Amino acid sequence: MITFNYETSFQLNNENILEYWIETVVSKQDFSIGEINYIFCDDEYLHKLNVEFLQHDTLTDVISFDNTLGKLISGDIFISIERVKDNASDYKVSFEDELHRVMIHGVLHYMGFKDKSDNEKLEMRNQENSALLVLNN
Repeated sequence: MITFNYETSFQLNNENILEYWIETVVSKQDFSIGEINYIFCDDEYLHKLNVEFLQHDTLTDVISFDNTLGKLISGDIFISIERVKDNASDYKVSFEDELHRVMIHGVLHYMGFKDKSDNEKLEMRNQENSALLVLNN
């Protein structure tokens, strides 16, 4: 089950489409969905989590807490809508494209994809791009 929660005035317009998309991406990797909670928030909300749980005193666009067991994907994905808007502007992409990239990024972490080394970052970006193609087709 995928749930979408809002700690800000932002609201997704197409929850059903996005839920189906995430389920499709997960299934293509031979995983299944247990419980994924998306929490859309602002910078202040996510910064507090970043400091409290990760000891990082910085702004970020996404933090994911992984509760995956084997091939059953579960966890909480917190997304700062303010960061996504700023990053979309910086990267010269649409807000929706950046939001979708960040949404699937957390799920990809749950399936074992990392982004610490240059090679891992490249593989993560390739996986994000593949997932976005599924959504946009």
